[in-house]
Amino acid sequence: MTHPMHDVLDRWKTAFDSHRPDTMAELFTPDALFQGFGPEVVAGRDAVRAYYEAVAEDRRADVTVLHTYTIGEQVAGGFADVTFSAPSGWEAKVHMSLVLRRDDGWRIRQYHVSRIAAGD
Repeated sequence: MTHPMHDVLDRWKTAFDSHRPDTMAELFTPDALFQGFGPEVVAGRDAVRAYYEAVAEDRRADVTVLHTYTIGEQVAGGFADVTFSAPSGWEAKVHMSLVLRRDDGWRIRQYHVSRIAAGD
């Protein structure tokens, strides 16, 4: 059995690469905390949907899961490295951390990315 982090990130990547903001939002809990590239933490599926609606449609994500953990039967998470890219050559590398909660399936409760500066 694979760790829930792998399953959630597979679904996240598929939705991100296909630019499906509604599908992206459904991957998150209704009360999710979200820290993307913006300076503020936002909360809830509507905020997550708005964030992904603003992402250019040609962006793609390459995901490598680094570490996973499980706390009981309801909480899991881990860390991944993600490279966002576009056909124009634009690229942004980030460290991603997720906290997952199982309700009616595994969903993202907390999402955080931090950019990796060139040379790091």
